[in-house]
Amino acid sequence: MQPSDIGRLVTLGAPAVSPDGTVVAVAVRRVDLGANRYRTAIWLTPTDGSSPPRRLTGSEHGDSSPAWSPDGTRLAVVTGREGGGAQLRVLPIGVPGEPVVVCERPEPVSEPVWSPDGTRIAFVSRERAARWATGDDDRAREPRRIGQLFSRLDGEGWIIDRPSTVFVVDAGGGDPVAVAGGPYEHSSPAWSPDGRTLAVVADREPDWDLDETARIYLVDATGGGGGPRRLTRTGRHHTHPSWSPDGTRLATLASDDHLASPAHASPAVVDVATGREDVLATGVDRTWRPFPGARPPIWDDGHLLVSCEDRGGIHLYRVAADGAGAGTAQALLTGERAVTAYDRAGGTTVVLVTDHDHLGELHVTDDGSLRRLTSLTEPFHAAVPRGRTPVRLAVPSPAEDGDVDTWVLLPDEPATGDDGRIPVLLSIHGGPMTQYADAWFDEFRLWAGAGYAVVWCNPHGSTGYTQDRVRSIRSLLAETAPGTGWGGIDADDVLAALDGPLAAVDRLDRDRVGVLGGSYGGYLTSWPAAHHSARFAAACSERAVNNLESLDWSSDAAGWFGHELGRSLLDAPEEYRRMSPLHHVRGIDVPMLILHSEDDLRCPVEQADALFVALRLLGRPVEYWRFPEESHGMSRDGSPRHRVQRAQIILDFFGRHLGGRRPEQVPAG
Repeated sequence: MQPSDIGRLVTLGAPAVSPDGTVVAVAVRRVDLGANRYRTAIWLTPTDGSSPPRRLTGSEHGDSSPAWSPDGTRLAVVTGREGGGAQLRVLPIGVPGEPVVVCERPEPVSEPVWSPDGTRIAFVSRERAARWATGDDDRAREPRRIGQLFSRLDGEGWIIDRPSTVFVVDAGGGDPVAVAGGPYEHSSPAWSPDGRTLAVVADREPDWDLDETARIYLVDATGGGGGPRRLTRTGRHHTHPSWSPDGTRLATLASDDHLASPAHASPAVVDVATGREDVLATGVDRTWRPFPGARPPIWDDGHLLVSCEDRGGIHLYRVAADGAGAGTAQALLTGERAVTAYDRAGGTTVVLVTDHDHLGELHVTDDGSLRRLTSLTEPFHAAVPRGRTPVRLAVPSPAEDGDVDTWVLLPDEPATGDDGRIPVLLSIHGGPMTQYADAWFDEFRLWAGAGYAVVWCNPHGSTGYTQDRVRSIRSLLAETAPGTGWGGIDADDVLAALDGPLAAVDRLDRDRVGVLGGSYGGYLTSWPAAHHSARFAAACSERAVNNLESLDWSSDAAGWFGHELGRSLLDAPEEYRRMSPLHHVRGIDVPMLILHSEDDLRCPVEQADALFVALRLLGRPVEYWRFPEESHGMSRDGSPRHRVQRAQIILDFFGRHLGGRRPEQVPAG
């Protein structure tokens, strides 16, 4: 794979199965490198495989979020608009009729869901405050009043005056009615079976921004009834609600973050009349809120369909909704693969599945078997050779509490040195509460395409392991569940994971090793570069955490790190400095490439500025590239040209320092 092959990528979204189980709708995203944009359309395919997928929509500004009406004759879709905002449209499927524009919004629309009788649609959109009514000149608007944390969101900008609101609109068109809105953030609307009530996720309690707990509220679907009523009463963090068919219970994904964060999420059932909560599958010590792939549990004959992370896999399970089975779960689809999305209706379960060798495609699953429905990514794989399959290694952790899941991908055409040895790139994931999944990943294929052996792992702090292991990198000063802190056992694991393949594969060159990562992975690049520079020939720290102290007030997640680390900045500023690579910068004696997006609100660009200035003042070799008009997720969802240029910059940098193949084109800078 070469950087320009990013322009060939095809990505499928979450499947939406028709009520009778015969058809699945899916949003398909393609890259238009020439226009520097993404093209997204809705496709339909029969679940019996009787005919190939067909494209349903082709709007200039893209269609997404397909949702079936209860009778399966209409499909709601979200369509982009020129200059921003979105339309909610309804399309006839298999019956006479014309598309209907239900409503238009100046802000994006998401999560459309039909009422049980098919007469209304609930959706989520941001509602602009009065200060936006003065025109398009921001210099003439009133100032923003900030009275809470989480006033901004990466990729969204300021949200303090644009709260996420749940609306209800007539399916035939009309003015949407806000049923749950500001100043709080609302999401995940779910209709009760009688159509009178919506369950939503929010936190509307006093000092909610200090609480870090999402709760389930019940809302009168007409917008009356005195406002949202809180359902969940425990301290658990609840997301992704779905109603039982009889309307007496709600299934959610719940976690005990109030005890110590991070916490594994488990499927739970809440009694609507009493608020009683029963946590399910307690015998499975893994998170049931995977990333990607989390969605509301699906009710199915007294059971719930839920997905779970496990040692790099994202798997599908069936859990008894009445708590029978003493916390167990029935595995439906496991193995070295990632179920990144799924849906079930009419007795048909459709999953979006990827593995190390294949981009995600839709399959029907039954009793663990897979029957493929789509082949929309095959043109990419036909044009870009798949290369080798990664080899999985079990590397003992220095903590002596089990293995560190580690993978190594050898290149088809190694960029060998005179001694025949292969240069190595060690890639580190972000989070830290996520995992490298058993999934196809463009970056690994790009690095291997340039002749590198690519090594990656899931160190302590990653999900896919036990809750204790996820919490093991909390601050050593935490009063509850103390750990080693960032830069402790996580950094030790990463070095051990590198040593494993270096010892197992003779041809790997330990003198030509580069390290790279983004976000928290950027932290775990800057940190070992400061403490173990002799291990690396070059390093690339991208959208990184370099100064935890300033991040705690400058990030869109300001104040959140005290929950994650178990000790607040106000109580332990010295601990934040101890864990910050910036305060160990004199130890960085390796060529450093710094990449950052200028509109990054998760790890603001000052994190990169601080590292660059320090290294430059020390006279150390450093290169710094800033990407304008991009946010934290630029490498995944940024403009196509910037994604290509990013890959070119990285490969050129490591090519100069490690000897891998350099791209033909490199940004001029």
